[in-house]
Amino acid sequence: MSGNVLPTRYSKFRKILWTQRYLMILTLPAVVWMLIFNYTPMYGIIIAFQEYNPVLGFNHSPWLGLDNFKELFTDPFFSDALVNTFTISIAKLVIGFPAPIILAILLNELRNQKYKRVIQSLSYLPYFISWVFVVGFMYTLLDPRTGVLAGLLEMLGIISEDSMLMGDPDSFLTLVVISEIWKSIGWNSIIFLAAMAGIDPQLYEAAIVDGAGRFKRIWHITLPSIKPTVVILFILAVGGLVNTNFDQLFLMNNSMTQDEANVLPIYAYEMGIVLGRFSYGTAVGLFQSVVAFMLMWNANFFSRKLTKESLF
Repeated sequence: MSGNVLPTRYSKFRKILWTQRYLMILTLPAVVWMLIFNYTPMYGIIIAFQEYNPVLGFNHSPWLGLDNFKELFTDPFFSDALVNTFTISIAKLVIGFPAPIILAILLNELRNQKYKRVIQSLSYLPYFISWVFVVGFMYTLLDPRTGVLAGLLEMLGIISEDSMLMGDPDSFLTLVVISEIWKSIGWNSIIFLAAMAGIDPQLYEAAIVDGAGRFKRIWHITLPSIKPTVVILFILAVGGLVNTNFDQLFLMNNSMTQDEANVLPIYAYEMGIVLGRFSYGTAVGLFQSVVAFMLMWNANFFSRKLTKESLF
C-alpha cells in the first residue's frame, strides 16, 4: 500500500508544481538570493571555534573549541552589553509594540477618508528616512544653544539650561525609544490596518444594533479579530530582543553615552571588525542567533498554550 501512496503523492506534487510554475519562476530569484546571502555564509560560523587567520583560511586555522565562548562569558564588557541590549529591547517592546496597534485602531475609526490618508502618509514618511539623517536631526533639535525642541523643553521647565540631552546617560534610553517609535510606528501599523480591513462590517453593524459603543466595538470585535496578527508579530518581536537596531545605537553613541549604547551588535562589530578579532566577533554573533532562536521558540510555545495562536 505504501508503494501506491508515494507515487500518488509525487504525482500530486508534480501537478501542483506544474500548475504554479509561473509563481515558482517569480520566486526563484528570491530563493537564489537567500541561498547565496543567507545560507552560504553560514559556513563561516566555523570560525567561532577557531583562531581564524585570513591567510590560512577556514580549513587551516587553529582549532580552539569553546575557548572563544569561555572568554565571552567571563568578559565584563560582554555582560554590560548583554544587559544594555535586553534593557533597550524590552523597553522598545513594552512601549513600542502597542504603539502601531493603537495608531491602527485610531486610523480605522476615522470616518473622514481624506484626513485619514493625510495622517497615514505623514506617519509612513519617517520610515524611509535614513537613521543618519534622523540622529543628525535630533542633535540639531536638542542642541542646548540653538535647538528648537531643547528651547521648548527648557521653557516648559522639563530640562535645565544647557542640558545636553544627546550626551546625557539618563535620557539616552528615553531618546532611543521615542526615536524608534517615531520612525517605525506608521510603517508597522500597515499590517494591523490590513488585518482590520478583513473584519466583516456586519459584525460592527450588529454591535451597533445591540447598543455597543465605539470602545466596546473595539474591545469585543476589532482586537479579537486581529489577535492572530498581534500574536505572530509579538513572537517575532520577542525573538528579536537580542538584536537591537545597530544603525540607531551606533549613530547615537558618543563619548558620554558609550556605556549605555554598548549593546551586543556594537560589541560584536568592535571586537570583530575594529579590533580584527574575527573569531571572537563571530562567537558573539552566534550567541545572539542561538538566544534569539530560543526566545522565539519559547514565546511560540507559551503563545500556543495560552492563546491557541502560534507561528509554527
